[in-house]
Amino acid sequence: MPKDSSSLTHLTNEQLLLEVKALAAREREATTQLIASLAELDARRLYLGEGFSSLFTYCTQCLRLSEHAAYNRIEAARAARKWPVILEMLADGSITLTTVCLLASHLTSDNHRLVLNAARYKSKREVEQQVAALRPLPPVPSSVRKLPAPKPVVVPQPASAVLETRSQPLAPAHASDPTDVVPRPPAPASRPAVVAPLAPERYKVQLTISQETHDKLRRVQDLLRHSIPDGDPAAIFDRALTLLLEDLECKKLAQTDRPRPARESMSGSRHVPAAVRREVWKRDGGQCAFLGTTGRCAERGFLEFHHVVPFAEGGETTSANLQLRCRAHNVYEAERHFGLLLLREEQGDYVLGPDRVAAKPEDARAEALGL
Repeated sequence: MPKDSSSLTHLTNEQLLLEVKALAAREREATTQLIASLAELDARRLYLGEGFSSLFTYCTQCLRLSEHAAYNRIEAARAARKWPVILEMLADGSITLTTVCLLASHLTSDNHRLVLNAARYKSKREVEQQVAALRPLPPVPSSVRKLPAPKPVVVPQPASAVLETRSQPLAPAHASDPTDVVPRPPAPASRPAVVAPLAPERYKVQLTISQETHDKLRRVQDLLRHSIPDGDPAAIFDRALTLLLEDLECKKLAQTDRPRPARESMSGSRHVPAAVRREVWKRDGGQCAFLGTTGRCAERGFLEFHHVVPFAEGGETTSANLQLRCRAHNVYEAERHFGLLLLREEQGDYVLGPDRVAAKPEDARAEALGL
């Protein structure tokens, strides 16, 4: 019987972690057994006798798998029937269903062990780069095109509304039309921007830009005709990113070709001098330096400077007492050290006490936790 959330509240943190790891292992085992069984079922074509025309319809209509889940498992089952080592690697968690689906069409009897071993414990992005090396694609030609205008939506009126309209005095023809034509609302951006490898050191970038951004691009193309005669957006994109990266590194990391002599940080000040920022960032490799029970955090975004000895307890703002932390681990360590603090929101401000109000939630939390 599956457990509900209330039956897990009595578990300690260590017990809950062990329970989740055990459940994940059992899920991998069950998935591996399902894939092996589907491979044999497919070979015997047993779905035909059950009244289904394909293994896909059998999985979606009989086994109640989603279309995406059915596709992944069928792809893995057919690959595992050719190369059984896939089942072993799925069971021990060294590869995932996504990895198998990405690599299946590129595996041969000669390369399958080498390719699968190279994909062990790799992320989807890393496996996509591996696929691009196995079968490089030609570069995508640069293009800028206008998307089609949204079409109007015809919304039928209820029958009662039509009868009521007919009972009214005659009106212009468009007023008695039983349908209303309304503008189609803009489609939500459900698909993220695409950044996909085509070949080693070659990527495809696809995104949608506004009219304002398009006008800027055209203006830049005109101004760069002497150096980029064809107005290639890829070359412009590279130049723009180079300048943006230099600006961000200067502001965030105090990177500069002409650093000023290092100055000692003022005692009791939270300000992180430029030289200290450069030293800490270089030492920690631009990555969160939090060490958990299973290793170091790999996050490289939302990084903050963390006082090892909390500032509220006299910790100095020096390179020896500062480390990089992602936002989540910075707050986690502060809460673990000080305990959870309850901040209440009042009229858009986060109140710390009767006479202490911070304008922003993050400022209030940082001040309360002594970050």
